Formats: sequence, structure tokens, C-alpha cells
Amino acid sequence: MPLTPRLRRLAAIAALALPLAACMADRSVTGSTYPRDYRERHPIVLADAPRSLDIFIAGQGLDPRQRDDVRAFAEEYRRSGNGPMAAQLPAGVPGVHRTLDEVRRALAEGGLPGAALAVSSYQPSDPSVAAPIRLSYAGLRARVASKCGLWPQDLGITDAGFNIRNEPYWNLGCATQANVAAQVADPVDLVRGRPQSGPDAIRRSKDIDNLRQGKDPSTQFRQDGRGRINNAIGN
Repeated sequence: MPLTPRLRRLAAIAALALPLAACMADRSVTGSTYPRDYRERHPIVLADAPRSLDIFIAGQGLDPRQRDDVRAFAEEYRRSGNGPMAAQLPAGVPGVHRTLDEVRRALAEGGLPGAALAVSSYQPSDPSVAAPIRLSYAGLRARVASKCGLWPQDLGITDAGFNIRNEPYWNLGCATQANVAAQVADPVDLVRGRPQSGPDAIRRSKDIDNLRQGKDPSTQFRQDGRGRINNAIGN
């Protein structure tokens, strides 16, 4: 049966509507535009980042607090440092080389040989402001992979589609993740747990002796009237 002009027009319209219908179907099944879990939106990653310590030049050499700071900085470098440690000296500042000698000695006390220090100089931008000796190295640090403070959607009623989906806003949880990354003592703890520590040798020896003598090896945990633990644990 030959197609009439009307049937041909209807067939052409149906053929054009098929691709549009497919596009509309794909769009209707699309889910959230970003992960709902804040740990997926703002993951904590481990990366090398610069660490620095400013040592201000005052008096002769280092004061006790600065010496302790340099020792601790050397110990941190031994644990997580990558590459050489660098020292930037302010040009034209009196006493800088004498302070540098004290820094080398403090680094050696912290376990870092003074010869491992790469020394360079810089020109202070403002002569009226104290220019420190800056120690720096690249070390492993935890940080948030995304950038906090971004607001792709308005929290008001301007985006009806976003409000209907009832999704958490993008920035939710970013500050919490950034605080956790800044406070963690060892970034590797975020990747794997630490090995189990050894048992208490003194407590274990006491329990074994009790077993050999046929005594109860359990601990009697008691407190006195003032809330203090009695001496049974140490016996």
C-alpha cells in the first residue's frame, strides 16, 4: 500500500523524535552531579609540601627556645623529609653567619649533619622588618585535594532543581577534612594503621608466675572512696 503524503510526514516526524527521546531518557536517569559523601567530595591526600622554620637573629647565636626548635625541626626532617634541607640567609644582616654556625650545631644535635645543609641568600624586601634565617625542606603532608570555600550552588531558592534533589552543598565538610589533615601527627596514619606494640614484659612475667603457682592471674580492678585506682594492678 503506497504511503500518502500525510503518512510520510508523520513517519519523518517520528524518525526525528527518536534521537530526542533517547536524549531525554538519558537526562532523566542522571543522578547527583557530585558525590553526596563529604569524604568523596573533599578527600584527604598525601603529597610532598614545603615545611619551613624561621630563625630570627637576635643577640649572639641562638636562645634556648630557638635551639630546641631547630633540634625538633631536624628530627622531623629525619622522619619525613625528602631531598636536602635548605637555609636561606638574609643578605646584609649583622650576625647572620654566627647564627648559622649555631644552627648547624643544633641540627647536628637533632641528628642532621651540618654539611647536609644547602645554604643560599636572599635580599630582604623591607630593611625595617626583621629578616630571619629560613630553614626549609620538602616533606610528606596530608591535605585536602579539593579547594574549600567554593559555592557552586546558591543555598537559597534560585536553583529549584538543586533544592528538589535535597543534596548537601558542595562546601559541607571541607573545613572538617582540612582540620583533620592539619592535626594528624603522622600522615601515614591516614593510609594504614601502626603495628601492634609488644606486651608488657613485667605484667606478663607476673601472670606466668601466678599460673605456675596455681594462682589466679587476673587483675582485680578496684577504686578507693576517693576514686583512685588501688595498687592491685601493679602487683
